[in-house]
Amino acid sequence: MEFAAPALAVADWRREVFALYLSVRAEPDPAVAHARWQARRNELLTNHPASPVPREQRASYPGARVAPYRPDLRFEATVDADVEPFSWEFESATDGVIPFSRVGVLRLPIGDLDVWWLESYGGGLFVPVKDAVAGRSTYGGGRYLIDTVKGADLGSDLAQGRLVVDLNFAYNPSCAYSPDWTCPLAPATNTVGAELPVGELSG
Repeated sequence: MEFAAPALAVADWRREVFALYLSVRAEPDPAVAHARWQARRNELLTNHPASPVPREQRASYPGARVAPYRPDLRFEATVDADVEPFSWEFESATDGVIPFSRVGVLRLPIGDLDVWWLESYGGGLFVPVKDAVAGRSTYGGGRYLIDTVKGADLGSDLAQGRLVVDLNFAYNPSCAYSPDWTCPLAPATNTVGAELPVGELSG
């Protein structure tokens, strides 16, 4: 599959990711949804022209290493919005400053995670996580759980302030695959002391 311009390839990648998460949300069995997500993610990483995996590596790329599904690491959590708001800015080499504002906190058994709102064009909720084995079993800069502007959304009841947070779907950001990409990494308030050897792993 080839596109007339790189921007069109990226637009198609986004369309595919949105469709994948729509399929995940429609599946009542989280383990089945996870297997579908893993398979399709690896198809996109291996074959799509906008994959962050460098083109010269795709033919031999074995796919992201993903841990078996653990149902005990899926939560439906209420966003605690009664928190002092503050902002965080990520300095991107390609897109300049990317501003985020904290809109709440998810209080999970594995630790608290801030919920961020992307303040630049498009907006969206963003929840990264960095765990105790980051840099060893998991990507050193942390992984993404929710990134709604890019389609990564496992489900929610926003009217009730609730989000599905399934750590089995933690995935590596694009910069984990190539230095040509820059991406927001998990700040200190999205770093937990627990080991989370689920989702996409390193290596």
